[in-house]
Amino acid sequence: MVSGECRLEEVIQEGSRVLLLTERRKRYLVKVKPGVRFHTSEGYVDLSNLVGKRYGTRLTSNTGSVWFALKPTILDIVMKMPRPTQIVYPKDLGTVIFFGNIRPGSRVVEAGTGSGVLTAVMASYVMPYGVVYSYDVLEEHLENARKQLDALGLLPYVRLKQGDVTVAIEERDLDTVVLDIPTPWLAVPNAYKALSNGGVLVSLSPTIDQVMETVEALNSSGFVDITTIELLMRTLRVKRGMTRPDHMMRAHTTYITIAKKAYQDGQT
Repeated sequence: MVSGECRLEEVIQEGSRVLLLTERRKRYLVKVKPGVRFHTSEGYVDLSNLVGKRYGTRLTSNTGSVWFALKPTILDIVMKMPRPTQIVYPKDLGTVIFFGNIRPGSRVVEAGTGSGVLTAVMASYVMPYGVVYSYDVLEEHLENARKQLDALGLLPYVRLKQGDVTVAIEERDLDTVVLDIPTPWLAVPNAYKALSNGGVLVSLSPTIDQVMETVEALNSSGFVDITTIELLMRTLRVKRGMTRPDHMMRAHTTYITIAKKAYQDGQT
């Protein structure tokens, strides 16, 4: 890079998404538009003034509050998406990705689409050669997800399908099946047929009764290496001589069950 030259993606442009971090550590995701002032309890900034500035730029509101204009991550963006249903939380998203072995080129079935948060995150990992086939029984969920994915530029890596995976999964030789539905155990036999040998099934369930049903179905359907985990996340308040855990924490959100498809004699 030539000295003083700045890559295009490092420069804020009209229409760019920007994460505003305020002096009181409030976070706001905004889209830069000319002539628009963004107002908060800490004052306002004129978004037009961000055009041409680098991400990470320090700015000051009209009240003197010091803010930063940061480049948003995919997580920053999806956590601000509309939520017609419960979402998968950040602490669980990473587990689905890595335990599910989701990577560029992966072919993944997801059920159900819901708010589209997990769909978007998985799409950002399978691109540019993979695809997420996302099933939901409700067309309104699919339509909401379609709009959000299109706005993020991720729609080319997703096939949205109205359907019930407890009845059928059309795809075959999949790398991963992710189940986020009320009765995942009913979809286990179809997931087994759809996965390639050694493929991974990931199931998310809020209650232990659902987990028990699912694990029993996995054991009787040819899955091995079955593990169920729960992730608890607590932040720390860091200050020299006074560092301690925060009183509030993100505790139970879901149980995550992971299993792998074993090859059985007689399979084609």
